[in-house]
Amino acid sequence: MALRSIYTVTGSNDTGKRHVYTVSRLNREARTMLAGHFLSIWVEGEISNLARPSSGHIYFTLKDDQAQVRCAMFRTQQRRLSFRPENGSQILTKAQVSLYEARGDYQLIVDYMEESGDGALRKAFDRLKQQLSDEGLFDTSRKKALPPVPNCIGIITSPSGAAVRDILTILNRRFPAIPVIIYPVAVQGHDASHQIQRAIETATQRQECDVLIIARGGGSLEDMCAFNEENVARAISRCSIPVVSGIGHETDLSITDFVADVRAATPSAAAETASPEASGWMRNLTQFEEQMKRSMQTRLENHLKAYHWLTARLQRLHPGKLLQDQAQRLDDLESRINRSVQNRLTQLAARVSARYADLAGYSPLPLIKTLDTRYQLLAHRLISTQQNTMESKRQLLAKLSRSLETVSPLATLSRGYSITARQTDGTLLRSAENTRVGEIVETRLANGSLICCVQKIRKS
Repeated sequence: MALRSIYTVTGSNDTGKRHVYTVSRLNREARTMLAGHFLSIWVEGEISNLARPSSGHIYFTLKDDQAQVRCAMFRTQQRRLSFRPENGSQILTKAQVSLYEARGDYQLIVDYMEESGDGALRKAFDRLKQQLSDEGLFDTSRKKALPPVPNCIGIITSPSGAAVRDILTILNRRFPAIPVIIYPVAVQGHDASHQIQRAIETATQRQECDVLIIARGGGSLEDMCAFNEENVARAISRCSIPVVSGIGHETDLSITDFVADVRAATPSAAAETASPEASGWMRNLTQFEEQMKRSMQTRLENHLKAYHWLTARLQRLHPGKLLQDQAQRLDDLESRINRSVQNRLTQLAARVSARYADLAGYSPLPLIKTLDTRYQLLAHRLISTQQNTMESKRQLLAKLSRSLETVSPLATLSRGYSITARQTDGTLLRSAENTRVGEIVETRLANGSLICCVQKIRKS
């Protein structure tokens, strides 16, 4: 006998009718009410109890630290997944609130799922780390060495955090003489990465310090995301100043740690890495001072021994006596040289006198006088002969000029005659038959010439 959906029961204590639901109707109406009230909502949590049956659907529990809810995602909705859900994954889901009537279980029907929280950040962290590593930004060949004693230390961090206080305390204890410049930035939040980038670029542009510390205290991966941004990593790679990173605790790793020239486990460790220890330098200076003292003392003792030895030797071989002997020998040699030079000069003078007497008999002066007289005579005769010859040639030239003038065609032209020739080839025309009508001829006169065209030919 089938149960009715609603039936009426009359009890001794009831004053009216009771509306009794079947379990299936109750679940169905509860499901309808939940779906109509929540529609589509976003829910964030951690996956647990993940199951993948052969149907291709996935079932899991979504939980936080205080509650949990069952979830189902059907196979057709999984095509848009960009990752593989696993137990422990932190996700953000878009789902419809429903109820599984067969068991009365309240559940979520998931339409869309994406990573959230540390899971998404970890994925982004790994992708960026691989990309920058492939570009060579992590290569040790790019790392710059820290100066042994920096002239100034720059700190990029929050001005109000514990990290800056720890760094300043360490620097003051280790080497208080080194000046410090703080570039204040936000270390978390939406604009933090841009502030850090601008601070790095400002420090590079100003060149106020020769080592740069980038630091912040510990926190979650989400808190550290400003130090895992690409713009910060590239700003560090372009920075000409050596960079020391001190991000979070010893177990925390960031992109900044990989790009920086030196990675320190904590902000305090970064301060120790960037600064020398004054006490150690003082010990080294003291040791160097003692070594220099010992070295100078040894050298002075050696020089003093050499001085005493040379003094004793000088006393044994005093140069005064040697100088006296050498002076006497020098005087003797000087006398011998003077006598030898004097004798040599006397001999040479006698030889010169004898040679002079011999040369006097062979003097060329008489011959020169005779030749000079003959030269004067010959010169006079040459001039006279030249003048006579010139006069004779001049007279002959005048005679020949008169003869030439007599037979010259120019003289003929001057008497009114002319010479005619073809203009084309310059052939002289001696007869009218040698030309033709229309031909161009040139007629030369005593003064100038005429270019003529033959119009008529008369034969004599």
